[in-house]
Amino acid sequence: MTHDQLRHLRNLRLLLSQNKSPLGFLLAAGCPLSVKDPATGKALLPDMAGLTKIISDQHSADTNGTPYKRLMEELAKAGKNTKNLEDVLTYIRSMKEVSTGGGMVRGFTEAELTTLETEICTTISGAVTKDLPDGNNSYRKFARWIGSIDRDVPVEVFTTNYDLLLEQALEEQSVPFFDGFSGSRYPFFDIHSVEENELPRYWTRLWKLHGSVNWKTLKGEVCRVSKDVAGSPELIYPSKLKYDQSRKMPFLAMSDRLTNFLLQPQAVLFICGYSFGDEHINDTIINALKVNQTANVIALMYGAMKKTGPAGELNFPESVKRATERPNLSVWHDDEAVIGAQRREWAKFEDQKKEFSSFTLKMVDDRVSFGDFDAFTTFLSELIGDHPDADK
Repeated sequence: MTHDQLRHLRNLRLLLSQNKSPLGFLLAAGCPLSVKDPATGKALLPDMAGLTKIISDQHSADTNGTPYKRLMEELAKAGKNTKNLEDVLTYIRSMKEVSTGGGMVRGFTEAELTTLETEICTTISGAVTKDLPDGNNSYRKFARWIGSIDRDVPVEVFTTNYDLLLEQALEEQSVPFFDGFSGSRYPFFDIHSVEENELPRYWTRLWKLHGSVNWKTLKGEVCRVSKDVAGSPELIYPSKLKYDQSRKMPFLAMSDRLTNFLLQPQAVLFICGYSFGDEHINDTIINALKVNQTANVIALMYGAMKKTGPAGELNFPESVKRATERPNLSVWHDDEAVIGAQRREWAKFEDQKKEFSSFTLKMVDDRVSFGDFDAFTTFLSELIGDHPDADK
């Protein structure tokens, strides 16, 4: 048995064209990787492995006994992965909790741990603070698609990314959007507008689940600010303590928006660039899908479902596990898919009636691939008659 990709491609087109059903997108860390730096040809923003390397390179000349070197030694002793930024930050924060009040933990003072955490977090923020390069790219295609469709229900975009690439693309295309903040000089978080959601329907809703490089705390309140305002950005950095961080404002309200969106009748959420590595977000999605059987989530995953090699391990095992347990969560890979809780290979894509002959579809082994955000946004562009190579 196989999944018929042509049939599901038709369904995909139908879901994107319905203007009365709630339509949302969850854009995660893999999406910025689709934008290339014209000078180097590499991804504009680094992934988690890239961020870890940047931090490691900063300390390549450190001598033995420096806080960072000692931290790496302690991580190794504890059996932690020194190349995993999430493990590194979790370890630092766990020790900080114990050291509160001036105590020493494994030879580290509270001040040393605070300095290490601040340095790593500042590096992360700096690495993702970049502008879109000139020319066409996935974010501009996505923004043009949003600005070109006329919907009775507004598009809602959720993102775990800190960068401002989507904001830049929406502004360039003159697409109005609301991100939960109100004001001019130092826009403040407006919980009432977020909860009531009574803004014009042509305004896109943008919810940054883990914060943004332009969020900072001023006089005890989180504000959206210009990049020249001093202070550390309000972000949920990668660590296993993310759940605790997410229980404060405005992160809690952003998470609630995702829940409320999925509880709407016939809601459809497309997930792009997400590895299903965040248990808080996973639980939010799954719990809503359990309550609302009419909602559907389609996760477009990068690459093959299985890793190369005889073991046949899964690239993103959590996504497959969740999808086989929830019929209204689908996971699409290049070679296989889990649809209706059934994991099967894709059948060879055959479009005998040439229904999609005008589309620039990315093909991998005779199957359509949407795991690359650029391939998916090209499909969106061509739904509205926009040429994929348009330089706008």
